[in-house]
Amino acid sequence: MKAKRTGVKQPRKQAKPVEEKKGWKDIPIAGIIAEAGSAEKYETGSWRTFRPKRDESKCIHCLFCWVYCPDSSILLSTEGPSPKDVKMVGFDYEHCKGCGICASVCPTKCITMEKE
Repeated sequence: MKAKRTGVKQPRKQAKPVEEKKGWKDIPIAGIIAEAGSAEKYETGSWRTFRPKRDESKCIHCLFCWVYCPDSSILLSTEGPSPKDVKMVGFDYEHCKGCGICASVCPTKCITMEKE
């Protein structure tokens, strides 16, 4: 049995400003990108269960973690003009979701995943 339409229009919900902190229910469905560069405005690090931790003594700065990170959460530093001077310096925990890809691709296993 179909519901009857009453002809009364429901008021539209007002969109929240992007600057407000969004929860998982507020982020657009199906990965819709409403505007370029908007993913940076969503702090999603609180979702994770595990966080990456790096052992600096084992890191060879191969940057595999940076290449494979789906959230661009690997922080880099440039110490000189050469591409060889680029170093991995840490993680952007505000956007890291704890997927563990960085730890799995690390050839020296200097990245481990620790429980939050």
